[in-house]
Amino acid sequence: MERTEAAVFWERLDTAGHDSCRLLRTDDGFALEGSAVFEHQGAPCALTYRVVGDSAWQTHSGLVSGFVGDETIGLDIVRTTTGDWLLNGDPQPEASGLPDLDLGFTPATNLIAIRRFALVAGDRTPAPAAYIFFPETRPPDLRLTRMDQTYHRLDAQRYDYTGIAYREVLTVSAAGFVTDYPGLWSGRVWPPAHA
Repeated sequence: MERTEAAVFWERLDTAGHDSCRLLRTDDGFALEGSAVFEHQGAPCALTYRVVGDSAWQTHSGLVSGFVGDETIGLDIVRTTTGDWLLNGDPQPEASGLPDLDLGFTPATNLIAIRRFALVAGDRTPAPAAYIFFPETRPPDLRLTRMDQTYHRLDAQRYDYTGIAYREVLTVSAAGFVTDYPGLWSGRVWPPAHA
C-alpha cells in the first residue's frame, strides 16, 4: 500500500519548464514519482520518473521514460544488493558503492540524502551520489558517474549545498523537498504548512 506524504510543484528558472513530484510512503520504504517537462537546447522534453528505496532511505532502483525531441527515452536503473549500479543492465563502475541516485534533470532526488542523513543545525556531511548527467548526455555515452556533494544544515529550512560547480543555500520543506534552488528551481509544497 502506498500513501502520499507530500507533493511539490516546481517551476524551472534557467529555461522553460516545470516538474511535479510526490513522496510516497510504501510498506517497506519510499517512492518518489514525478514528471518533468522542459525545453532542452530548443527541443521539448517530457520525462516521468520513479525512484524506490527502503525505510533507511537507501535507493534500490529508478525508472525514467519519455522523450527528448524526437528521441524516445527508457532508463532502468538498479542498485544491486552488493552496492553496484546497473543502467539498462550495463554495469556502472564509476558509481559502485554509492548509496543515492541523483537524477540530474529534477530536484526531486535531493530529498533522499536530506531524509537519510537527518542532519541537525550545524551538522555537515559529504553525500556522494550516483549521478546521471541527462539529457545533456545521451546513449551510447550515457552513464552513471560519481557526483561529490555536501550538505551543511544551517537551520530548520536551509542547507548550504555544494555540488558540481554549484554552491548555494537551499531552502527545504519539512518533508525534505527543496523549494528554493537558486537560479534553477522554485517550488510549492502540498499540503501547505498551515494545513
